[in-house]
Amino acid sequence: MASVKRFAHGSRVPGWDESVDLTKDPAVVPDPATTPVPEHLRAKMEDYVTRYPDVRSAAIPALFAVQDEHGWCSPTAIEQAACVLRLTPAYLTSVATFYDMFETHAKGEHDVYVCTNISCSLRGGDQIYEAFLTAGGDDPSFNIRSFECLGACDIAPMASVNGTYVGPLDEADCQMVIEDLKAGRPPLDAKQLRHRASAVTLPAEGAPAVADPDIASGPTASGNDTAGNKDM
Repeated sequence: MASVKRFAHGSRVPGWDESVDLTKDPAVVPDPATTPVPEHLRAKMEDYVTRYPDVRSAAIPALFAVQDEHGWCSPTAIEQAACVLRLTPAYLTSVATFYDMFETHAKGEHDVYVCTNISCSLRGGDQIYEAFLTAGGDDPSFNIRSFECLGACDIAPMASVNGTYVGPLDEADCQMVIEDLKAGRPPLDAKQLRHRASAVTLPAEGAPAVADPDIASGPTASGNDTAGNKDM
């Protein structure tokens, strides 16, 4: 059994026995008078706050809003969200560092998240990731990352490109995605998830109905065909 690294005090976690620095300023909510927030951004976050009984529930959409505005969850972005939500920057930083889709360091303009979890990995997801790295090269405008799961196993192997799901992918598609992004075109338009037709309609009452026999003979978004057979 491999040994677990421990520190002088016997804990796996460094610093638990260190005293708190009481000379530091306490965590405070940013002052609206000294924290400029663009009006359109403020309005968006204030709208999120009205949707939830607890303001902390608006933390995730607010962080996405400031990330979209600044390109990443920068200290300025965190401070603006904290100012509007009336929360401490420390609290929002704890949320931003927990979830993978928040970027806490400056990054490229284009996000390419390649799923390498089990369904995608079994269908070549790791090779797709490597192909994207090769296609993107050293261009700093591309933020290419492997991702644990994007919840789209029916189009494995797949990727999220600036929030658009594309798949199933082959290695040649990776170069095409990069070229599309450089040219300002929709990424791999023919393989975008939004173009996949649904084989079944779901009425308000009654049983589901087959919308198109030709579509019904193929895979559905659930990974099954309409007879319930696994497509993967």
